[in-house]
Amino acid sequence: LSQVLDLPPENLIKSISAVPVSKKRHVADFQLSVGSVIEDSSSDCLAQDLPLRAQKLAERLKCDAVVSEISAGPGTVNFTINRELLAKTVLCQVLKDGSEYGVKSELFSTVPKQKAVIEFSSPNIAKKFHIGHLRSTIVGNFISNLKVALGHEVVRINYLGDWGMQFGLLGVGFQSFGNKEKLKSSPLQHLFEVYVQINKAAEDENTKKLAKDFFRKLEEHDEQTLSLWKQFRDFSIEEYDQMYKRLGVHFDEYSGESYYQEKAQEVLKMLEDKGLLQKTIKGTGIVDLSEKKDLSLVSTVMRSDGTSLYITRDLAAAIDRMDKHSWDTMIYVTDKSQSNHFQHLFRILKLMGYDWAERCQHVSFGLVQGMKTRRGEVIFLEDVLNEVRLRMLQNMTSAKTTKEIQDPEQTAEKVGLAALIIQDFRGLLSSDYQFSWDRALQSRGDTGVFLQYTHARLHSLKQRHGSAQLTDVNVACLQEPDAISVLQHLLRYDEVLYRSSQDLQPKHIVSYLLTLSHLAAVAHKTLPVKGSAPQVAQARLCLFEAARSVLANGMKLLGITPVTQM
Repeated sequence: LSQVLDLPPENLIKSISAVPVSKKRHVADFQLSVGSVIEDSSSDCLAQDLPLRAQKLAERLKCDAVVSEISAGPGTVNFTINRELLAKTVLCQVLKDGSEYGVKSELFSTVPKQKAVIEFSSPNIAKKFHIGHLRSTIVGNFISNLKVALGHEVVRINYLGDWGMQFGLLGVGFQSFGNKEKLKSSPLQHLFEVYVQINKAAEDENTKKLAKDFFRKLEEHDEQTLSLWKQFRDFSIEEYDQMYKRLGVHFDEYSGESYYQEKAQEVLKMLEDKGLLQKTIKGTGIVDLSEKKDLSLVSTVMRSDGTSLYITRDLAAAIDRMDKHSWDTMIYVTDKSQSNHFQHLFRILKLMGYDWAERCQHVSFGLVQGMKTRRGEVIFLEDVLNEVRLRMLQNMTSAKTTKEIQDPEQTAEKVGLAALIIQDFRGLLSSDYQFSWDRALQSRGDTGVFLQYTHARLHSLKQRHGSAQLTDVNVACLQEPDAISVLQHLLRYDEVLYRSSQDLQPKHIVSYLLTLSHLAAVAHKTLPVKGSAPQVAQARLCLFEAARSVLANGMKLLGITPVTQM
């Protein structure tokens, strides 16, 4: 193409793509989009010219030892690769690159390696870890995994809600209803119960005053008050850590609003020095964000008593992270109800003269409805994890195909988590969706259970027949349509990774893996290993191992641990 079009090869990389496998069967392997390579200065290159141009270009190209067939489509030129070469190249690449398959693709050659700070999960201490926090956790984990796989440096931050008036209330509540032993053994449960109890009295004037006093003491760093607060925080983090371990998630840094108490005051001073802070009649501090500076859009950054607000602490945190990590991009993963908050945050930073505010990004997601456990509503992350494990265990025990497995509880948990994650990641992150246990845990259809089941089946082939060495594989044995479909699909993996890396949406990878699993399931039926001639068996084993490897890589990016038996 480079010779015929007189273009450097690197200009063509993004214009050539692997053709998605279709039910219609025989499809070409690659296609060139003609519109994207024809540099036409005159605007008469209309859409109807494209088929003709494609036709003309196809006629100028000759088949050779690599390309066995060339045809023109509507605006595309299609290439079919020599079948044996296709099999050999794809299998070699997959098995040689292992977990780096797709990541080493030339699609990423022009993407600079960057340092990203990603803030996600961020629950509030003493309050419910609700399903929104679960979404933030798995989405943030996916984005972190993807960036790390692509060679970027990532700092994962959990920004806890560990400050504010509710701690005044919680402190008073603990003095009345608290129990040191329970705080140690199950901190989240106990603090939540205390908070619920004291909340009943929250309207009472005396309680209000006590809570205000407690929080003031906290702000003034009174030793006793601070020591109690520190226990709340430390014990809660310990318990969260256990939960995150079960989810397969880790953080490089536990931060929180409490860290930015003093720094928030410095931010207010900076805003004042820059002439951005204005006082209202009520005495609150605001920043004018309107284009015309007519106060039509303002953000409140200070209470009338001079204390900071959530957004002020967020400003302080952003500036501090830049000083500490000097990142290239910073991503906040929260639900979409906070989009206004982040628009204000980035705008104020820009007004303060921080141009890096343009490199901040809010990845928002929709709400999940209907996530209930058998005991009622979800209060803690643990409720969800226990529920998913319990339901999965029941499904496994009642299934006819379940073999005796070493650790059914562990397996049930991993499969159950896959079910949750796939149900969550199938659509656009910004969409709301209705959660359904039954749909999530089906073993057939487009579910996480199906992915795990496929992985376990492919893994057991390897267990039973040993793994094939590529050197002695005769690729002429992989010419059946079902084998070609798997190979063609493997060819596209890098494009899917590239697409997800551009828009940070996991759904591209999810639908790719579901298709891979369906294709592998068909091939597993029609291309038996057992009872085939040794050469054929070896070649098929190699194909299935390549499919398993890519399936496992993709699952790990999504935050799923592939199981080897089910």
